[in-house]
Amino acid sequence: MSLHRNQIIEVEITGFAFGGNGISRIQTEQGDLVAFVENTFPGQKVLARVDKKRKKHAECKLLQVIERSPEELDLPYQEISGAPYIFVPIALQHQYKKSSTLDLFRKIARVQNIEEIFDEYIGSPLDFNYRNKMEYSFSSIEHDVETGEEKDDAFALGFKRRGTWWKVESLNKESGLFDQEFETKLIQIRQFLQATNLPAWHPPKKTGFFRHIVVRKSFHQDQLLINLVTSSEGIENFDVQAFSLYLQELLGKRLAGFQHTINDNVADRAKIENGTNSLLYGEAKVIEKLSDLFFEISMESFFQTNPKSAELLYSKALDYVFENNPLDDKVVMDLFCGTGTIGQILSRRSENAQIIGVDIVEEAILDAQKNAERNNIEGIQFFAADVGKFLSQYPQYKGKIGTIVLDPPRAGIAPKTLRKVIDLNAERIVYISCNPSTQARDTETLQSMGYILDKVSLVDQFPHTSHIESVAKFVKDPNFVLPIED
Repeated sequence: MSLHRNQIIEVEITGFAFGGNGISRIQTEQGDLVAFVENTFPGQKVLARVDKKRKKHAECKLLQVIERSPEELDLPYQEISGAPYIFVPIALQHQYKKSSTLDLFRKIARVQNIEEIFDEYIGSPLDFNYRNKMEYSFSSIEHDVETGEEKDDAFALGFKRRGTWWKVESLNKESGLFDQEFETKLIQIRQFLQATNLPAWHPPKKTGFFRHIVVRKSFHQDQLLINLVTSSEGIENFDVQAFSLYLQELLGKRLAGFQHTINDNVADRAKIENGTNSLLYGEAKVIEKLSDLFFEISMESFFQTNPKSAELLYSKALDYVFENNPLDDKVVMDLFCGTGTIGQILSRRSENAQIIGVDIVEEAILDAQKNAERNNIEGIQFFAADVGKFLSQYPQYKGKIGTIVLDPPRAGIAPKTLRKVIDLNAERIVYISCNPSTQARDTETLQSMGYILDKVSLVDQFPHTSHIESVAKFVKDPNFVLPIED
């Protein structure tokens, strides 16, 4: 076989690599080649498209699962691209996620004793229906999941077809990820909106009316906040009040609020700031409870997608903060703090701790301050600033910081910022990561600068996906001397 970019190939998956990449070995004219196919599982036979071709390997996009693995189960869910492993037994998902993640620390961070350092694997309390936010797309181009045919001039509401941006597979039964009642009733919502005779969005043409439905769920209140996103094309023919009343009748007391966003931006995004938004019913927020604290969440607020699993994630991180660490008069610095959840939980566990939270997103800091006030937490200060610049502006904290909690974005920490963190000379660093590959990269740097990797735990916040979160505890080697920069 010869192999080239954009070629469609049929392969059998025989292995599993970090990030959900199934492994297949192919004999080519140039010799044996390893094909990595995203979101696949050992035992499957799949159809894939070659995305990148290298001398010894190829990176491929999954198009279709032709045959399922013998390990997979028959479950009553509609397969969606956002949950490629939903039919794989959860214990098997844990096994593959653990082994592939620990392998990263061996290969990238050169931690050969990672099995000894490994603490525990923490599964999600809910294996199904765990998400608190979901975005559904409309499209006038529909992929029929039963026949495999593409229908133009349709009215589809659900999720984008795997490997496409223009066509949608209507959700005809629950996905197993979000609220069961809402997804079951989504068919009725689709039928109501289709009866208006206004068209669904046509992604290639950038025309149409209905664009997205975004739903937030509060597990604490057992309520839903719904945002319908449309264009203004034909808006005069849409009775939004009638739809609001329909949702109230359909969902009853579970409907916390209904918003309508008019968005004429051609970019395929459902964010409120891309258009004008109005509240038609109820409140524009829900309240969620996390570790006995209460958080106000609007449609645009950042909040952990799996709050019940997030509780366990934060609990493990704070165990690492307090383990043989009385804090005393030392400062705890929470960097990339977001809405300040970790700092507030930490404050509850140690009222005497001095806590500083820093994040570049001003809206997140405003939410953090509001939430701290709501929870009557006073022993914490929040700063809206770039982490790297903040550390330069406040050199007085050098030598006074006992513990640093890091929770950076998926890209990890910029090298210069990481060096500034190291320069603070904290006694320990607790590093939470939603991307263990960048954490492994940063681990190599931290170890070279005198920090010993003491413990690592994995937390599964997204069952049925390739995502895994890791929490690492680093302690300062007291005998290590920082090298002087030129």
